[in-house]
Amino acid sequence: MYDMENVKRLKKIGEAAPAAWEAFKQFDAAALAEGAIPKKYKELIALAVAMTTQCPYCLEIHRKQALAAGATEAELAETVFIAAALRAGAAVTHGTHIAGLE
Repeated sequence: MYDMENVKRLKKIGEAAPAAWEAFKQFDAAALAEGAIPKKYKELIALAVAMTTQCPYCLEIHRKQALAAGATEAELAETVFIAAALRAGAAVTHGTHIAGLE
């Protein structure tokens, strides 16, 4: 189901909803552009988010972008564990909502 070739279909989606597509592309570019947070760190953040949302397309795109922005293998590895800690932490803190632990 997940094939990077599917990303090419975005063009067709954009053609069907051009105003929304152009707005999305501008927003995406602005959010990930160099700014107060350097591009490399933005790409590492994007990778961590992609790991928690489990989007294989985002994982591949932002992995490549992080490497292009100068991320090291060690930084990628630490990003994996940051995402894992946050995802696991969310499960633990959600445990406070279950009955009987009052």
